[in-house]
Amino acid sequence: WTAIVFGNPIGHSKSPLHRLFAEQTGEALYDAQLAPLDDFPGFARRFFEQGKGANVTVPFKEEAYRLVDELSERATRAGAVNTLIRDGRLRGDNTDGAGLLRTANAGVRGNLLLGAGGAVRGVLELFLGECPAELLIANRTARKAVDLAEFADLGAVHGCFAEVEGPFDLIVNGTSAAGDVPPLAQSVIEPGRTVCYDMMYAKEPFNRWAAERGAARDGLGLVEQAAEAFFLWRGVRPASAPVLETAPTVG
Repeated sequence: WTAIVFGNPIGHSKSPLHRLFAEQTGEALYDAQLAPLDDFPGFARRFFEQGKGANVTVPFKEEAYRLVDELSERATRAGAVNTLIRDGRLRGDNTDGAGLLRTANAGVRGNLLLGAGGAVRGVLELFLGECPAELLIANRTARKAVDLAEFADLGAVHGCFAEVEGPFDLIVNGTSAAGDVPPLAQSVIEPGRTVCYDMMYAKEPFNRWAAERGAARDGLGLVEQAAEAFFLWRGVRPASAPVLETAPTVG
């Protein structure tokens, strides 16, 4: 039984952590694959000639949404897919919100989402369910932020990172530019209170930026997301705690 994670770039993926889930249960083999930017559908279809499951990371979550034969309710609401399952038909689900829910609580003073792509779509439902005092979406391209706000029936949208002022209880970075930190004002963070959550992984510039300003939260909520995906694939829920303890030492 084989599963992989698709992405481009894929260097940020902690596939060794996912392999630890497989070792716990003896259920699967897991690896990371660099998918071509110009032919994700073909690459995925070739894998699923033999493979059974896959995670999908940037920038392919919306392409995966269009690829599948059947969508879960939460993937339909998100408009993005991060988990693929083949069991006769190719099914798509989205576990991003489940991972974030287990590692960070939406605040009451306001929450800030950075980015407007598939990663942010996947957690948007969580924020709407928590009913924060204010939810802002900031993105480099204003039109995409507006489109996402209209998709979710939201009000507050900022098309420019520099326009955003805080502080916020929770800041979630869903931008795909792993090498850059969005140009945010110092006021968005209140040291000791603001939680910053990166939907990439710990060694990213955003997490270093957050730590320098007194607020940081590892992106290992994706480990919880992976555990949820594993459960969807095999009906076995692996233990996250041992993997989270190993996380700082696994690249």
